[in-house]
Amino acid sequence: MVKKKPVQLRPYYKTRYIYEKLRVCKHCHHFTILWEDTCASCKRPSLVPVLELAERNAKRSMQKDRLLFYIIGLSAVLLSQTFLQIVISFAVMLVLIVLLWQVQRRVLESETFHALDKLFYGHREQILEGLELNKSTAAAAINEDAQLGYEIVREIGSLVQNDPIRVQQIVLLQSFSLRKDMELELESLLLEDFDPDLVDYIGEIAKIKRDLIKSSAIRYLLAHESSILKMKHGRQVMIDAAGAAVRKKKYIDIFPDFIRRYADGLPRSRFLRLYQIVRRNPGLTWNGLRDQVSAIYNEHYRSDPDFQKWD
Repeated sequence: MVKKKPVQLRPYYKTRYIYEKLRVCKHCHHFTILWEDTCASCKRPSLVPVLELAERNAKRSMQKDRLLFYIIGLSAVLLSQTFLQIVISFAVMLVLIVLLWQVQRRVLESETFHALDKLFYGHREQILEGLELNKSTAAAAINEDAQLGYEIVREIGSLVQNDPIRVQQIVLLQSFSLRKDMELELESLLLEDFDPDLVDYIGEIAKIKRDLIKSSAIRYLLAHESSILKMKHGRQVMIDAAGAAVRKKKYIDIFPDFIRRYADGLPRSRFLRLYQIVRRNPGLTWNGLRDQVSAIYNEHYRSDPDFQKWD
């Protein structure tokens, strides 16, 4: 048995949009998803969030528009032939510049996102090259420090969402001693194909962080149920997942057959939770689950005082 390593993972900061984690060098336009202080390409401390650079580009474009207004306004003033014409031209110029400034303030956000689109479209190759360099950094780090390697891969995975990255994360997580207080993910790591490491990871999550077992994870288990049951601890993973699912009635409503198949293996505390939900909903049969729960209760828990409270 491989001994798992105790780790203390650094906090993972989530952003509203995945692109917010991407940074770019103002000098050489090298992109990175990592937390370096200096650019890995030109070695200068000139990395900024892509949204910040996009806002700068938008403001620069707006400055050009204002400069054009200044030129037109001043030309009108210089071409004026009387003092009154000069005054009127200058006043009109000031009014138009103030109006332009107010409009630009209101549209700055939309112009920033337009500039961001242009930045992404015009630098697609540099973005891909930067992410490839990040992957190389992760591969090198894994050989020296699995924890650092995982933290790097986790950052890359926030932007590059594909199965190879997910598999790498899962394998690294399975080398750690996982704890309830750790910031863990499950839904973002789910794969299409059967993967024993992922199944084992789901089994651990079902025991230490039940709230991460949601519909998508249960559907993954059901899609690969026959393969999972061939694993040494496969049935126990299914039982643990069923035990995590009974924390909410909605999962019993959606997956009654899944719960029914593994109800007889639930530990006492999880079966008590299931029993309570069943007793609170006398009008629901859940495709035979109620009868299964009654049979297990009569066989094992009829004289248990915690269960008798619900009779």
